[in-house]
Amino acid sequence: MNSSTLWSLRLGFSGKQALEIDTLGLEQFLKKSYSAPFDATLPAFLHDEPKTIAELREYRQKIKNSDSDAQKKLIRQQIKNALELKKWWIKPIRTENYPLREKMVCFWHNHFVATTQKVKSNYWVFQHNYLLREHAFGNFKQLTKVMIQTNAMVRYLDNVDNKKGKINENLSRELLELFTLGIGNYSENDIKEGARALAGLGLGEMDAQYRPIFEDNGIKTYFGQSGNFKADDLVDIIFEQKNIPYLLTRKILKWFIYDAPAEELVTYYGDYLRKVNFEMEPFLTKIFTEESKKNNAGSKIKDPLVYIIQLIDELNAHEIPDALIGFFTKQQGMDLLNQPNVKGWDGGNSWLTSQIYLQRNNASDLMCNGKNISRKVFEKIPEEGNQPEVTLEKIKVGIQFNSKGTNKDIIAELSNRLLFQVTETMQKDMENLLKYDFDPKGENAQNAVLRLFNYITKTPEYQLI
Repeated sequence: MNSSTLWSLRLGFSGKQALEIDTLGLEQFLKKSYSAPFDATLPAFLHDEPKTIAELREYRQKIKNSDSDAQKKLIRQQIKNALELKKWWIKPIRTENYPLREKMVCFWHNHFVATTQKVKSNYWVFQHNYLLREHAFGNFKQLTKVMIQTNAMVRYLDNVDNKKGKINENLSRELLELFTLGIGNYSENDIKEGARALAGLGLGEMDAQYRPIFEDNGIKTYFGQSGNFKADDLVDIIFEQKNIPYLLTRKILKWFIYDAPAEELVTYYGDYLRKVNFEMEPFLTKIFTEESKKNNAGSKIKDPLVYIIQLIDELNAHEIPDALIGFFTKQQGMDLLNQPNVKGWDGGNSWLTSQIYLQRNNASDLMCNGKNISRKVFEKIPEEGNQPEVTLEKIKVGIQFNSKGTNKDIIAELSNRLLFQVTETMQKDMENLLKYDFDPKGENAQNAVLRLFNYITKTPEYQLI
């Protein structure tokens, strides 16, 4: 696999940006990625969604006072809007010219988890997602302060139940265990005292707010420091701790480059993160530019989002709707906006179980044969008493290849952009599929190359970047 395609996949979701990376160079591509604009407008389907506590109360009362049919209609609309929210996010993921911001939003979304299923407010989840986008390349410490004080987070981690004299430790625990330091770098007392500092931080009209009646204004001792600490104070103290850079650094390396990053790399880049005062832009630039000079292709299993979007882009299957991408990734265990738990998706080997591998092969088979991955349509109107004839929807597909090349030229071309390595057995298999007498201008040339592409997508090597 050539370097530009490799880094297009790592910094985005397909090989679509390879040419620009090759033309600009990685550093200039990164600069354009950091400064690329993004849409900050509220999606139309959320205009009528409740946004404040007062509106939520009014909405719930409306449901309570409605008859059964009206209640079902209101609830169905909320479910529909949750699906629309997923589609709204998938669109820039697959269409942005500089998709690194969306890749980072995905990373932060899996770091600061808050799901639609538990938050039960589409607007608050949108707001949470928007803040991740706004701060994607900003300061990690500042983002942590923002995230733990969103309505989505205090609802998701039950801080609405955290009150003086009746403490709930969930947010305090995850702030240390999953968001900043990691297990082994804090005490149970730090969790308890942190929970006291977060007591009373509950839902606000737009952001989470402290409610004086439930606050604990006593002195807390946190990592050896004492005071009447609140949310921002906790984050300030956490970011003074020796091991603060390494949890995030390990997760960034795992998200972008290595399923099992070496500890010396975690330490090396983590020390740099502290040196740049937790600013993400220089930190990411250092990792990407230095790692791009190494021979590290094949070190990471593609996540379902990268797998399906690369497949769609390679096949030019632009008819595949965003909703089907969301359905496919959910099937593969990567349900956007709905991780299985607060730890988020595990990644790594969990992206390549036997079931997931089979689903990927089935998707490739269908699409390479010009069929949609799940939508069914009626081919014929049934006669009375007969079942309708149902088939998979047909789509247009076509793969780019050198129309002047020999079979070996085309095999090399596809291998160079799709595979991190080619074994002798694979080379022989590909030459058996695309034989020496292959005519690139022949009537069946496209079908023959599609068969070759389908073979490639089923190899273990194709699953890796």
